[in-house]
Parts: sequence; structure tokens; C-alpha cells
Amino acid sequence: MHSLTKTCLLAAAILMVGATARAAAPKLEITRATYEATDGAGKADVTAKVKSLMQDGRLVLDVKNDILGGDPAEGHTKRLKIEYTLDGKPLTLDAGEGDHVEFPPAAPLTPAEQLAKSLDVLKSADATQKEKADACRVLARTGTKDAVPALAALLGDEKLSHMARYGLETIPDASVDDALRDALGKLKGRPLVGVIGSIGVRKDAKAVAPLAKLLGDADADVAQAAARALGKIGTPEAAKAISGALAGTAAANQLAFCEGLLRCAEAMAAKDQRADAQAIYDQLRALKAAPHQVRTGALRGAILMRQKDGLPLLMDAVRGDDFVLVEAAARTAMEIGGADVATALAAELAKLSADKQVLVMQALGQIGDAAAVPAISALAKAGDKTIRVEALRALARLGKDTVAPLMIQVMADADKEIAQAAKDGLVSLKGQAADDAVSALMKDSDAKTRTMAVDLMGQRRAAGAVPALLKGADDPDEGVRAASVKVLGDVAGGTEVPAVLALLAKAKSPAETQAAEGALAAICLRDADREACAAKVVLALSEAKGPTRLALVRVLGAAGGAKGLDALRVAAKDSDTEVKDAAIRALCEWPTADAMPDVAQLAKTSTDAKVKVLALRGTIRLVGLQEAAADKKLATLKEAMGLAERKDEKRLVLAALGNLPSAGALAMVVPHIGSTDLNEEACLAAVAIAEKIVAASPAAVAEAMEKVTQESKNQQVGARARELLNQAKAAKK
Repeated sequence: MHSLTKTCLLAAAILMVGATARAAAPKLEITRATYEATDGAGKADVTAKVKSLMQDGRLVLDVKNDILGGDPAEGHTKRLKIEYTLDGKPLTLDAGEGDHVEFPPAAPLTPAEQLAKSLDVLKSADATQKEKADACRVLARTGTKDAVPALAALLGDEKLSHMARYGLETIPDASVDDALRDALGKLKGRPLVGVIGSIGVRKDAKAVAPLAKLLGDADADVAQAAARALGKIGTPEAAKAISGALAGTAAANQLAFCEGLLRCAEAMAAKDQRADAQAIYDQLRALKAAPHQVRTGALRGAILMRQKDGLPLLMDAVRGDDFVLVEAAARTAMEIGGADVATALAAELAKLSADKQVLVMQALGQIGDAAAVPAISALAKAGDKTIRVEALRALARLGKDTVAPLMIQVMADADKEIAQAAKDGLVSLKGQAADDAVSALMKDSDAKTRTMAVDLMGQRRAAGAVPALLKGADDPDEGVRAASVKVLGDVAGGTEVPAVLALLAKAKSPAETQAAEGALAAICLRDADREACAAKVVLALSEAKGPTRLALVRVLGAAGGAKGLDALRVAAKDSDTEVKDAAIRALCEWPTADAMPDVAQLAKTSTDAKVKVLALRGTIRLVGLQEAAADKKLATLKEAMGLAERKDEKRLVLAALGNLPSAGALAMVVPHIGSTDLNEEACLAAVAIAEKIVAASPAAVAEAMEKVTQESKNQQVGARARELLNQAKAAKK
């Protein structure tokens, strides 16, 4: 529903508070209506036209030229202004061109009235097909046994039978089942097929006998529908009827009959009638020419019904020549799971063809039992590429960290795809054995291998790898050192901050300094006790010099904390220009409002243009983080607007004002509506403020929204403004 429509309905609903469901609708009288350009370029009195559009005391229209009798100002944006009374209360509605107007709401019918009205429609000779179909939909929600005769009378209607059944199926009364069964002997063709389907939906056990007779019907659609309906009923009698007719039915009907039997078996299994269900599944398994979905469903059911005794049947299927059944057996194995299934499949794995090995390994990986590890590991070491890759993936899914050494060994394979599969598997493994295997690679004499180990530690995100990474940070190879420090930033915690500080202090190149700085900042940001992390950095800052000192200042800007803020205040006055600039930037980007006094002061006093812009932006941003009264925030933003020289910062101020629920904020925004550079930002901010204060300050909102509707080129903003204007005018009255 259009937002304006909702507004109109809400206004009317307010006047009806306390009314009963069938209270008379409020009386609407149109006093005056004008269709006019928003910029005053032209207008037309459309009072008579709007009155002529009223029906049954309600007004429903789209604000369009053709509906309102013409265009009063071609090429200009227009609006419809309606002055009216609702139960004598004067109100005004302002709708934009293209809006939909609908008010007041029609009084809703009670369920009993809906039922009576719908039945009258069904019995009427003059009602259209659509009207009768709509009545059936209503009866599906409200119908009782009183509706059954009227709906049943339509079951033979080719055009309305389906809607009649739609209405009948949901009525909770036995008379529906009586009516549907009675129709079985009277209907033919599509209506009969539909009625059979509805009987299945309602699971009418009394219909088994008449449905059984229809299994031999010459009309294939009827016979198939009967089989499916009996399957939905799912009683032993229903199953017996389908089973008895299966052998003699035409080939075209076989799938539907089998589906019916499968449904019966499922129903019996759900009631723990396992022997009866198993008998059906076995009957269907014996149909060698049956469609594949029947054979696979029957195999699954037969295995599950036998429980532990179903394992030999599962293994026979795995060993068999029918690949469709092999797939079904593999899926069923995953469904059953357990050590027995895993042991049996693993014992057979090496004997199977390649395509079967892939399926079985996927199943074993999903089952997740350690019994499968030796057999799958053997296939991962050598042989066909496809099998090796799948074996590595299966080992990864098994998740047993004891296979980590094997993964590392295979990572050296000449085939890149096999090596990558091993690496991916190793990354996914959890556990100490895997951690130890990866850490052991750091002792390798080849720097590339050590770098690879660091990369693996980073991908594995294993906290236990920190000692190895700290050693790697002292590696003779610069690449290993840089990689180790970077990964430390991903996995280390607050307790490792002193060690990373030491790495920063002894960095041998700008790249190593940058890596250590990044790692330190990442650790401080991630640690639960950021204040403690910052305190350690502050302590190091007091003794640091050169690039290290500069890096620590930047880290404090990311870490936050009271001690870090105090240290930055001192650093902002440092004699080293680079340190000073870094500290000022960190203050301007501080993550909490604690830095507001410092940043605001910089915005007012700095003579450096870049610093002033940074500080001004920081001030505007921190206003939103302050826990302060709206008046205090407004005063800060007013000062910021006065300091802003560029339109970019002025736009930021307007955006921040939009978050304040304050008439003062609205007053500060309004002068910018219609300006060359800030119009749309001001309109958006004004609407955002108005939505928060329309009830408290309707006059100010109405005045501001009038301007927005005239100046904004944004359709969505304009629509919101018109809606707020209507609300404000209603509140004023």
C-alpha cells in the first residue's frame, strides 16, 4: 500500500477508536479540492470532479491528469489539495501527482456476514465467474458446514470446480467428505480427477473402496489420481488396493501407482508399522523396470525398515551394477551413519570402481567416523588424480587431525590440483596434532617451506601457533619474518603485545616496521582488554624514537582507551613534526566522544588548513557519539557550521542535524533549503528531523515541509515530505 494511502486510512481510523467491527463508516464530505502546480504556475478547481468520484461514502482515486479532468500546468509538478470533513471534523489532505488516495476505510464484515455474502454470490445467477471464484476463496477461510451444499453444487462445473474444491478442502466438517465421495459416482473427466485429489488431501479413509474401483478406470488421469489419493490416505487398506491393482495396470499408470504405494509405506513407517512398510518397499524393489525414483525410494525404505539388518542390503547395492542404486545406497548410508556403516564401506572401498569410490568417500566423509581414515588415506597417497583429490577432501571432512602429516606430504605433489586439495584439507583440520605438524615445518631449511608454514598458520587461525610465529619473526629470511609478524596480528592476543612491541623496536626495514605496526594495532583492536593493551603501548612510547615512536602513535589511535588518549594529547605537542601530525590525525579519528574537547579546539584554533578540515570532520562525527542533550549537540553543530568553509563539511553538518529530534535543528536546516549547493542535503535532513518531531512541533514541521515539497527534486524525499505535511496539518487542527 502506498504510504499516502496508509496515512489517509490512519487518519480515518483514529476517529473510529472504540467502534465495533460493524460500526458505520465515518461520514465523508468534500468541501473543496484544487489540482495545482507546486510552484504556483497554475491550478484548477476540481471539487465537482472529486465529488463525482465518491462511491458509497468513500473516495478512491489516483492523482493523474486524465482522472482529474486535465493538466492545469503542463510541465510542472502538481499536487491535489482536498479540504474535507470526516464526521464533521475539518481536515486537509495534500497528495502529490501520481499518489493513490483511498479513504475512509470500509467497515469490515464479520465472518458470519462474509459467509452469508459469499453464499449469496454462489447462488446468484447474475454473479460472474470471477465473483464466484472470489466467494470460494472467502469460504476457504470462513466456510462452515452450511457452505458445503453450495460449493458441492459447483463440483461438476468445468470452470469453477477447482475453486469449489479449494473452498471445500479446508472446511472442518464430515459433510465435506460425504459430498466429495458422493461426487465420485456422478462426475467424469477433469472435475472427477479434481475431486479425487481433494479426497486425498483430506485423507478420507471411508473413500478407499470407491477409489479402489477407479484404479481400473479407462481414463488414465482418473486411475492415476485415484492411486495418488489412496497413497495420501495411507492406510493398510489403501495400500492393499494399490498393490493388488499394480500388476494389471497400464505402463503409463505405473509411476502414479508406485508413488501411491511409497506414500502408504511412508505413512506406515511413521506409525511404526515397519513390517507392513517393508513389505511394500520390497514389492517395489522387485519391479526391475520401475522408474529410477521408485527403485531408489524403495531401496532406501527397505534398508531403513530393516534397521541394523539392513546393512547387507545396503552393501549389496553398493557392489551392484545399477549406479542409480549405488547412489541411493550412499545417500542412505549418510542418513544412517555410525561406526558399523563406516567400517563396512571402508572395507569395500579399495575393491570398488573409481566412480563408486568417489560416492562412497563422499558418504564416509559425511559420516565422519575414524574407521574410514586408513582406507581413504591409502587412496590419497597414489593413483588416479580424481580419486586422490576426492580422498583428500573426504579426509578433510572427516576432520581427524592425525592425517595432517599425510596432508603435508601430499602438498609437495607435482600436480597442483592435488597439492591444493591437500593444503585446503590441512587448513580445515582442527586439533593439536595438526598444529604441531604445521609448526614443525618452521624447522625446514628451505625459506619457501617456512613461508608456506606461516601462511598455513594464518589460514588455520590457530592460537597454539604463536610460539612458532614468534620464532619466525626472528627468521634469517626477511620474507619469513614479515609473514610471521603479519600472521601474529591475526592470531596473537594481549599477552603477546610485549613481544610484538619488541619486534617493532628492532625492525630492520620500513616494511618490517609497517608489518609490526599493523600486527600490534590488530591485536589491540581484537583484545577484550583494550585499555590494558593501550597501557603497554603507552609505556613503550615513552622510550621509543624515530619510526618506532611514529608507529606507536598510530597504534594508539587505533587501540583507544583513556591512557592512549592522554598520551596522544601529549604527542600532539611533540617537537617532532611527524609525530605531532600523526597524533593530531589520531585525535581527529578517535573512536569515542572523549576526544571531543581536543578535536573541537583544534577546529577552532588550528592555522593548518588540513588539520582544520580533519578536526572539523572529527567534531561532526563525534557529535553522533556523544551522550549529551540535543541542545548541546545542536550548539556544537551550529559552531561547526560557522567554521565550515567547504560545502563538503557543511553537508556533513546537515547530515548530523538530521539525527537530532529538535525544532532548533530544523530551524538551522531550513535556511539551506533551496540553496544552490546544499538543497537536497537540507531537504533530506529536514524530513529526517520532521519525522521525529511532527507530533511535538507540527507548525514548524508544516512550514518546513511546504518548502521541501517545492524545492526537492528527489521523488522519495518529496513523498515523505507530503506525508509529513498532512500529518502536521492534522495535528495542528
